[in-house]
Amino acid sequence: MPRTLAKRLDVILPSPTLAMSAKANALRATGADVFAFSVGEPDFEPPRHVLDAAKAAVDKGVSKYTAVTGIPALKTAICESTTRTRGWTPTPDMISVTVGAKHALFNLAIALYEPGDEVIIPAPYWVSYPEQVRLMGATPVIVETDEANGWRLTPEALEKALTPKTKAVILCTPSNPTGAAYPEKDIRGLLEVMSKHDAWLIVDEIYAELVYDGFQHVSAAKLAPEYPGMSEKIIVVDGVSKSYAMTGWRIGWCITPKAIAKQIDTVQGQSTTNPSSVAQSAAVAALTGPQDEIIAARDMYAKRRDAMVAGLNSIPGVKCRTPEGAFYAFADCRGLYGVDFNGKPIANDEELAFWLLEKAHVASVAGGSFGAPGYLRFSYATNEARIAGGIESIKAALAKAR
Repeated sequence: MPRTLAKRLDVILPSPTLAMSAKANALRATGADVFAFSVGEPDFEPPRHVLDAAKAAVDKGVSKYTAVTGIPALKTAICESTTRTRGWTPTPDMISVTVGAKHALFNLAIALYEPGDEVIIPAPYWVSYPEQVRLMGATPVIVETDEANGWRLTPEALEKALTPKTKAVILCTPSNPTGAAYPEKDIRGLLEVMSKHDAWLIVDEIYAELVYDGFQHVSAAKLAPEYPGMSEKIIVVDGVSKSYAMTGWRIGWCITPKAIAKQIDTVQGQSTTNPSSVAQSAAVAALTGPQDEIIAARDMYAKRRDAMVAGLNSIPGVKCRTPEGAFYAFADCRGLYGVDFNGKPIANDEELAFWLLEKAHVASVAGGSFGAPGYLRFSYATNEARIAGGIESIKAALAKAR
């Protein structure tokens, strides 16, 4: 028998989102009709011109290695897109193209975190943030937020959490899992606090195009020059996965100070090397081509959000806040505790998530995985008919159980 695995694996957990997806797929394989509300993945294909660009790239023989952190055309397209959508302009030597936005965050973890460091993460949080910190031997410092305050980190809470050991603060806006987004005044309050401390601010903007009801996403990097030293301490993570329905293409990026970009080039050069050459060509087309389908998708998601939130709130025992962005509804489901599950009353959100899957064939993700016990995350990246069907299935299962 070989020797034991590396001890670093003892501190991290598998992705609960992917675990629930696997269980849902196994149930679906038995012939069950599963309402897939667990994985954040659009249910439609990328725009036609993106697919055409990928095919054209294949026909042209775009199948070799590229520069480690991305082709020049894509880095230029990212700079131009950032100017158009975020209102500030990076340069190509600040861009590192990665195998999805998760890879960008992992590269940053390798480049920045080490034992003894602390990384501040507001809860609820995306499941991979604290796990990546732990994998590097650093300590995630979880700061609770309040649903009544829109699930947003306050300047006061941030100030209290910052210490000389703080290496970075990770902010996601709009948020996975809550869909909460930070308006400009809130971003300014956090920048004011961080400008007085020597720590990185990493802002995950992967859902920035998906905001509703006239909400205006304001990039922290646009505001950073107004706060001493912040332009040199801010990092933006982004990608094409969510806005362009390109989850499987695996193209993300981070925008960092040039010195960090050079180190990420070294890290990536010793791990994945370049992202897919064909996918990079497709991403160029996504960023530089017509954007009308993105607007249409946003309008569609707004309707789906309203259907999901209204449906969840129509279930006795469930309360759900209307999110500003992304495509997740984060529902307080503690009112469903006590429902019978195989002879025992449901006592926590994980049991409830598995009960929903088994009895209602509805796949969700337990809130404890995101640092918010008692809640469930429901993705509305699916059509309104499926959302309605899933809600009715939950009601029918509850009626039988009660």
